[in-house]
Amino acid sequence: MEIGNVVQALAGKEKGEIFIVLKVENDRAFIVDGKRLKKNNPKKKNLKHLKVFTSSKMDANILADNNERVNCAIRKFLNQKRSEHV
Repeated sequence: MEIGNVVQALAGKEKGEIFIVLKVENDRAFIVDGKRLKKNNPKKKNLKHLKVFTSSKMDANILADNNERVNCAIRKFLNQKRSEHV
């Protein structure tokens, strides 16, 4: 699992939803969706509770930006991925 991957939660309150991986530490991933889980407040999730959703990744340079526009870019990217899979 790498930064920028689109993942689907397999367990917990977020089960079935898709997210972007912001950071990976040991056996945990920090995930964001740009709406409820914003870049400045990501959710820490166990890697075994996540599945890679698509092979495409969001650009890590966009995620590194400390701007509020990052959350908007994350939402747009995830909406595009949802529409591709429906």
